[in-house]
Order: sequence, then structure tokens, then C-alpha cells
Amino acid sequence: MRALVHVLRIAAGVATLILAVWIVLDLSGANPGNPIADWFHDAADWLSGWSRGLFSPDGSTARTLADYGIPAVVYGAVAYALGRREWA
Repeated sequence: MRALVHVLRIAAGVATLILAVWIVLDLSGANPGNPIADWFHDAADWLSGWSRGLFSPDGSTARTLADYGIPAVVYGAVAYALGRREWA
């Protein structure tokens, strides 16, 4: 059971990292034609599919933060909670 919790914690942490990198790339105006930026965009879209469009703020910055920031916080909270659980 401890190994499963550890794997899930790592997966949630990686998901958080991917979403955070995409937010930084998008907000800094990364070239969407770049293969690295494209990979992060595709991965972030897949990871945030359940929450994109949940809110409809005005402006691209606010939309990016809502669409990708909410799942990043959720995955980060899951990783944190699993980390706390692992030591309990």
C-alpha cells in the first residue's frame, strides 16, 4: 500500500509540475510551434480537461490561470495529502 501511495504522490506531483510549466510558458508568450511548448500544451490540456471552461474570466491571463491553475492546485493538494498520509 505504501508503494501505491508513493507512486500516486509522484504522479500528482508531476502533473502539478507539467501544469505549472505550461502556465509559465503560456503567460511568457512561448512559441506554440515549438515542439517542447506543444508537448507541454498537449499534456496540460489533457490533465486539465475536467476543469477547463469551469470559469469564463475576461482576458487570456485570467483564463489561463483559471483553466490550468485550478487543476494544478488540486493535483498539488493531492500530492501533499498523499505525502502526509504516507508518513501517518
